[in-house]
Amino acid sequence: MHLELSRLSNYEGVKGPLLLIIMDGVGLYRGEKDGYPGNAVEIAAPRNLCRLMEHEKIVLTLKAHGTAVGMPSDHDQGNSEIGHNAIGAGRVFFQGAKLVEEATESGRLFEGKIWREIIANARAKKTPIHFIGLISDGNVHSNLAHLISLVGQCDREGVEEVYIHGLLDGRDVFPLSALRYFGELEDYLWSLRARALEQGKRRRYFIASGGGRMVTTMDRYEADWSIVERGYHAHVLGEGPRFPDSLTAIRLLREKEAVDDQYLSHWVVHDSENPGKPLAQIGDEHGVILFNFRGDRAIEISRAFVEADFKGFQRKRHPAVLYAGMLEYDEDTHMPPQYLVEPPAIDRTLSEYLAHNGVPQYAISETQKFGHVTYFWNGNNSSKFDAKTEEWEEIESDRLPFDQAPQMKADEIASHAIAAMKSGAYRFLRLNFPNGDMVGHTGSLPAAVEAIKAVDRAVGRIVEAADALGATVIITADHGNCEQMVAVDEKTGRAVMGPGGEYKPQTSHTLNPVPFIIHGPDTSRYERAEIPEAGLGNIASTILLLLGYDRPDDYMESLIRVR
Repeated sequence: MHLELSRLSNYEGVKGPLLLIIMDGVGLYRGEKDGYPGNAVEIAAPRNLCRLMEHEKIVLTLKAHGTAVGMPSDHDQGNSEIGHNAIGAGRVFFQGAKLVEEATESGRLFEGKIWREIIANARAKKTPIHFIGLISDGNVHSNLAHLISLVGQCDREGVEEVYIHGLLDGRDVFPLSALRYFGELEDYLWSLRARALEQGKRRRYFIASGGGRMVTTMDRYEADWSIVERGYHAHVLGEGPRFPDSLTAIRLLREKEAVDDQYLSHWVVHDSENPGKPLAQIGDEHGVILFNFRGDRAIEISRAFVEADFKGFQRKRHPAVLYAGMLEYDEDTHMPPQYLVEPPAIDRTLSEYLAHNGVPQYAISETQKFGHVTYFWNGNNSSKFDAKTEEWEEIESDRLPFDQAPQMKADEIASHAIAAMKSGAYRFLRLNFPNGDMVGHTGSLPAAVEAIKAVDRAVGRIVEAADALGATVIITADHGNCEQMVAVDEKTGRAVMGPGGEYKPQTSHTLNPVPFIIHGPDTSRYERAEIPEAGLGNIASTILLLLGYDRPDDYMESLIRVR
């Protein structure tokens, strides 16, 4: 593999260190502005960011959603994972949603070795197949259409028992939309059972357990193993509050807990003939498929099923199942060992090029986004390319609801990044401030405003330190979120009012562009490149130019030129 970078003939690169700041989830609202009440960025009036955007020579907007980041269409939101993939790789790859969509629609998934083994086992041994995953069409972690394709194929291939262990979204879709998605799924399962009954076939296809994604099953980065433990024992043992069906569970728990779907407690469906027992448990020789395609919140539950020496929590039972993920969620640890669809092969990332060319690098964030500036930045690879020249620093996140501590670890990240710049040990540094995304997902506009203020203070400190060092700073984001905290009607473009007369909160990512700013001593030499619909994939070549290198032939163009 050729990894040698060519030096530019007309520019040696910035004199001091180059620091990339990624403000996670901070987009630029592009909807109807008159009277829109949900723009946390505008309400926060971030002094440092506003000054930079007003006075810097290089201030651009970049696409961070849809086809610009490898999603199936421009109606699909971006997210942190594919955003960091695109920034770090300098190219755009088809992402999980697109890969799975193509594999299911073409039938290629159903011809694969792992799928064939799981189906053959279920038919030969009369054992169930269990599906675990997020029930929505948010297309960030999963898509209900993919699950329906998988279940439909099970029916066509004669599998008699299928159980769904469904997680409520309310984060990548509207906060209270689970009844819509679970209702659609319940209707579909009923139709398969009814048709089978008419044909004299046995089909026991039901939703068996579930819970809100932020408290059940879908932890990431080992932030809180109790989330995985709770889901694992609900899915495997049927432990949890019991209800006659998923829709009843959701309704009653909503009335009791008064929280958004993503925080709703776990629940289990009981056997209609014996309400004292769960409808389904996961046992030896059962098939288990995690149908989420995004990796970060799929790794821990996969480990709980497949690792013999698992230490995340005490498993009350560890059945010997045939386990498969929709994708391989971690290429470095090969987790899970078996999967249905080959992931995108992302090679020759920016970090790999820099490591090969001896450029010292530094990456930092807190736990919630540490994997984004490392694993996803490196093309879904959790290893360093050169341990001698790369330094990664993780600051442990608080274990508090994000709307209760919206400042998160912005100040600590800034302090450590400034110290790293001052050390003179690194030529290129990158960091992620998670606030705009993690707090934005809570739906709390006041908290999101405080989150932006915290990020702005941190940015101000970093820029001041960079100026003293002669360093150059790039400021951008991976996708939008907190700039649109109130739901917007797609037809009118106006804010949506809820039934109680209050604005309806939005917790999902957005389709808005993100900012791109360069601040440093050489900016008078830079000119904007004319790139139609520039996106996140153009950032890597820009970084290379600022470091004095030409881009690889297949990298997307730099956003700037040097005079």
